[in-house]
Amino acid sequence: MKLVVVESPAKAKTIEKYLGPGHRVLASYGHVRDLPPKDGSVDPDNGFDMTWEAYADKARQLKAITDEAKTADTLILATDPDREGEAISWHVQEVLRKKKALPKDVQRVTFNAITKAAVLDAMAHPRALDEDLIDAYRARRALDYLVGFTLSPVLWRKLPGAKSAGRVQSVALRLVVDREREIEAFRAQEYWSVAADMEQDGVGFTARLVRWRGEKIERLTIGNKGDAEAAKAAVEAGRFSVASVETKPLTRNPPPPFTTSTLQQEAARKLGFSASHTMRVAQALYEDGAITYMRTDGVQMDHSAISAARVAITDRYDSGYIPDKPRIYQTKAKNAQEAHEAIRPTDFGREKAGSGDHARLYDLVWKRAMASQMASARLERTTIELVDGTGQHGLRATGQVVIFPGYLALYEEGRDDEGDEESRRLPRMAEGATPAKKAVTAEQHFTQPPPRYSEASLVKKMEELGIGRPSTYASVLQVLKDREYVTVEKNRFTPAESGRLVTAFLERFFERYVSYDYTAGLEDSLDDVSGGRAGWQAVLEAFWRDFKPKTVEVMEQKPSEVTAALDQFLGSYLFPEKEDGSDPRLCPVCHAGKLALRGGKFGAFIACSNYPECKYTRRFAQAGGAADAGADAGPVVLGTDPVTEEEVSKRSGRFGPYVQLGDGKDAKRASIPKDVPQGEDFGLEWALKLLSLPRTIGNHPETGNPITASIGRYGPYLLHDGKYGRLQTTADVFETGMNAAVVKLAEAAAGGGRGRGAAKEPLASFGDSPETGKPVKLMEGRFGPYVTDGVTNATLPKTADPATMTAEEALALLAERAARGPAKGKKPVKKAAAKKPAAKAGGDAAPAKKAAAKKPAKAEGDTPAKKAPAKKPAAKKPAAKKTAQA
Repeated sequence: MKLVVVESPAKAKTIEKYLGPGHRVLASYGHVRDLPPKDGSVDPDNGFDMTWEAYADKARQLKAITDEAKTADTLILATDPDREGEAISWHVQEVLRKKKALPKDVQRVTFNAITKAAVLDAMAHPRALDEDLIDAYRARRALDYLVGFTLSPVLWRKLPGAKSAGRVQSVALRLVVDREREIEAFRAQEYWSVAADMEQDGVGFTARLVRWRGEKIERLTIGNKGDAEAAKAAVEAGRFSVASVETKPLTRNPPPPFTTSTLQQEAARKLGFSASHTMRVAQALYEDGAITYMRTDGVQMDHSAISAARVAITDRYDSGYIPDKPRIYQTKAKNAQEAHEAIRPTDFGREKAGSGDHARLYDLVWKRAMASQMASARLERTTIELVDGTGQHGLRATGQVVIFPGYLALYEEGRDDEGDEESRRLPRMAEGATPAKKAVTAEQHFTQPPPRYSEASLVKKMEELGIGRPSTYASVLQVLKDREYVTVEKNRFTPAESGRLVTAFLERFFERYVSYDYTAGLEDSLDDVSGGRAGWQAVLEAFWRDFKPKTVEVMEQKPSEVTAALDQFLGSYLFPEKEDGSDPRLCPVCHAGKLALRGGKFGAFIACSNYPECKYTRRFAQAGGAADAGADAGPVVLGTDPVTEEEVSKRSGRFGPYVQLGDGKDAKRASIPKDVPQGEDFGLEWALKLLSLPRTIGNHPETGNPITASIGRYGPYLLHDGKYGRLQTTADVFETGMNAAVVKLAEAAAGGGRGRGAAKEPLASFGDSPETGKPVKLMEGRFGPYVTDGVTNATLPKTADPATMTAEEALALLAERAARGPAKGKKPVKKAAAKKPAAKAGGDAAPAKKAAAKKPAKAEGDTPAKKAPAKKPAAKKPAAKKTAQA
């Protein structure tokens, strides 16, 4: 018997069907072990020896693989064809070796697509594990560990509120911060454009002023309204005739098929997908056999795939849409590696696959791959120059016409920032023609700062600089979001206060390690390891020799010294020069103290040196001209509570403004919602109302129990007998009466008008089940469509189309799901026919483990946050467990 190990259960099921009898295919569910998240997992003093530990939730998978391996003649490691896949195979092999269950014959096979032909061909050509790729994995994993577990503790001790740093994530964050600095340093310049709306033979067009008073007009030539009006008057007074008509042929070639990076970029532009979502959907399409492997730097396609694409193009259009020779692409990405195919459909005759996001992403992959082998688009670009009678003023009109669409008939690549391509058509004109002038306009413009990075443009920039690897970009960007180092607004990254401060700290004390060139150079070194040109321990030694002493040096500094250094480093940002020449550090409240950066429990802030006499503070993020906006000069007394006779004050805290009754740690406090009057309009009356919450509306007419209204974490709400009803505004908390409250609570119990709690209509019905006798229905669930027979629920595969589901397919899914037994950790559903519901099978007493939970591959550049969660659940007998691991 041959044991085949893959990562995914979906792959295991498909591949076992292809291989037939004599093969047992099991899934590892991703990585099976990793470096424990604690000090000492990598030992630099002992040749960077690594201590690996199996994931606790992979015990079931490892036991199944071990049990099968003991009786297998051959072990076939068929994980993904990349560095992570090679590492998973190596880990499985090492676990079996330690358990003395490793078969004598071990083979490694890889395939780029999960099709029968690709799988059988791979099985016929096995190889040994690639030691160079494994060494590169170990070097990369050790580097990420050493950076994370050495640098992050420095951050926690010297920079309160910081969460983590990473070899790749911190450099990606610096890109976002640097772009924000460019935006802040940008000073807009005024300029004007002058254009004439003209007409020839009934066809209108626009010509812009390109020459004025004999001088060529650049973008900023006309810089004020006066000059714009003068130029406009000159165009209005002139009689313009055509001086020249120039027509040039233009050819546009199709882009290559997708790589990991370009797929993430295009899915972000056209579909609005995040990089991580794109990779999840692509993974499902790959496992379903719809597309080739989705982690690749390659832009080339297999010759058979090129031939299939050319046939599909001819069938869809005609032979004029394919070039005479197949197109062969070469990658331009820096440090491109892993000679895989580009991402393409496994069958070009399959125009659709799956539903929802899976269908949309497949459509993008299919069209891009098809277009890459189509003929070039042929266009005609026309430029018309017009001059007035004096020859001093000139206009220009441009346009282009598509003569033959070629690949544009199917696909056009998106752009991060759309511009005017001047693709409008122009009327036919000859030299000497005098088109009619309908109107002349002068428009004011201002130069724009560089745009903030989108996911697509940030991925593109990282790839250009050689930072990280395309397969890790999704996880790196997700880490920045999870750590709350960035915020995302309108699909653009803005550095958060904590992200900006961490970047400043790293630039000041670890500048080399967040340098773009250094990070890219480190990637080159890792590529040398994967290519067998360098030893992995030598690369780690070269890094550690300088990095460790630097962390020790910074750790020895006092937090106050670190804060003072950052105050100086960020001086120009926090305290920019004022137009009136006054001291930018002078306190705006006491006019005597000096402002400086301070460190607090919840992060950095700006404070006056005269504290506690002067309590002026402002957040770190409120730099420059925003210094006074929202600054806190200390508590503002609003008055006295007539009941308790205690002082009521308005204050600013970590989570925004709030009101407080009295003093001391037990003083009553209430946050000030954003929809109440702000500034001078907020007074004692509003403060007392907020402090009085919760408000009792009265007793419910049916239960006799009280109904209260208050404001919580998610906004204003009603509460009755543990059941909630949502209110719309803060005013509703104080104005809602008994009748309205009863109605709102009833609506909330029935689903609030949104269907929650109410019976849902099935998407389709398939008659009664022959097993349960109950109706078989297709339903829309929280996690997607599923079929149910009243006893068993079976989720549809991600690539299945609910619109085409048949009764036979529904019954097959239910039978397959029922055969697997109850979900892990859940009790089996008791069927009506069961006569002895109290009886239990002997095996049911063992606690179920979350075997189905996938453990994603460790991301390159991802490092642990403070108090990183352990991979193992709380063990009842830790001593025995350690002994077993030893």
